[in-house]
Amino acid sequence: MTTVKLTYREAVRAALSHALATDERVFLMGEDLGGYGGAFAVSLGLLDEYGPERVRNTPLSESGFVGAGIGAALGGMRPIVEVMTINFSLLALDQVVNNAATLHYMSGGQMSVPLVVRMATGGGRQLAAQHAHSLEAWYAHIPGIRALAPATVDDARGMLLAAVEDPDPVFIFEHATLYPLEDEVEEEPRPVDIAHAIVRREGMDVTLVTYGGSLGKCLDAAEQLQQDGIEAEVIDLRTLRPLDMSTVLASLAKTHRIVIVDEGWRTGSLAGEISAQIMESGFDLLDWPVQRLCSAEVPIPYAKHLEDAALPSAGRVAALVREMAI
Repeated sequence: MTTVKLTYREAVRAALSHALATDERVFLMGEDLGGYGGAFAVSLGLLDEYGPERVRNTPLSESGFVGAGIGAALGGMRPIVEVMTINFSLLALDQVVNNAATLHYMSGGQMSVPLVVRMATGGGRQLAAQHAHSLEAWYAHIPGIRALAPATVDDARGMLLAAVEDPDPVFIFEHATLYPLEDEVEEEPRPVDIAHAIVRREGMDVTLVTYGGSLGKCLDAAEQLQQDGIEAEVIDLRTLRPLDMSTVLASLAKTHRIVIVDEGWRTGSLAGEISAQIMESGFDLLDWPVQRLCSAEVPIPYAKHLEDAALPSAGRVAALVREMAI
C-alpha cells in the first residue's frame, strides 16, 4: 500500500479536486473560494485548475448561496457549498430546515437533494464569539440531513468523497484547529464509512466518547491516564446524525464508566442526547453516573487564556476520570 503525507487541509482539497475531476456534475461555491481559496485556503488553486464555472465565488449571503445549492441539487447537479464558519451558517437555517431537509419527504421520495455543505467549526484559534462556536448539535437535531465531523486526515478526505455520492444532504463540520494536522494516508482517494463510530484506542476502565477537534484531547488524556494505570477507550463518533449508539454501548458494556466530551455548550448538547440514550438503553451497564465535559456556557472569548479556560482540555478530561471510582 502506497501512502502519502497530507495535512487535514490538503486532504479536504484533494477530495474536492477528485470530486471535480471525476464527476462533471460537481461544482464548488462559497465566499472567496476563487483566488483566495476560501477562509481557510482549502480550495486554493482549484479555480486555476477547473475554472470559474466549477469554482464559483458567491456574495456574502449564506441563505442565498445555500438556497442556490439546494436548487442546483434538485436540478441534477452535485454542489459542494462552503460556509465560512458555523456561526454564519445560522443565516441559512431556513433553507436547511425548511427545504434541504424536507423536500425528499414532502415530495414522497420524488425529489432528492444531493447537496454537500462544508463549514469550519469550533474554538481554539482566537477567532472570538462570532466565529468559534460548536453548534453541530443544532444540525444533528434535524431529520432529513446527515451530519459528519471528521477528526482525522483520512476521514477529512474520505468522508467528503462519500458525502458527494450521497443522494441526500450532508453537512460536514471541520474543526478549525485541525487544518494543519498532518498524517499518512493511502495515496489513492477512497470514500470511508459515514454511518458508524470507530474505536480509536482500546481500553478496559473507562470510555471517552467525543468527535471532531476534541478527539486529540481525549487521546492525550488517555495517555495521561495510562500513567495512573487507567486504560481509557476512546470512541470517535464521526457521524453525529445518525448517532451510532451501538458502538458506544458496546464499549460501555466493557468499561462500565463513560465520559462524553463535547465542545458544544452543556445545556441542550449532543452530550446530553448521548447521555439520555445511554440511560434509556444502557443504564444497567453503568457502575458510575454518566459524566459530561462541555464548553463553559459563555460566548467563546477572544483572549487566549479565557478561551482556553472555556474549552474542554486533555487535563480536564483526565481530571474528571480520576474523580470516578476506578
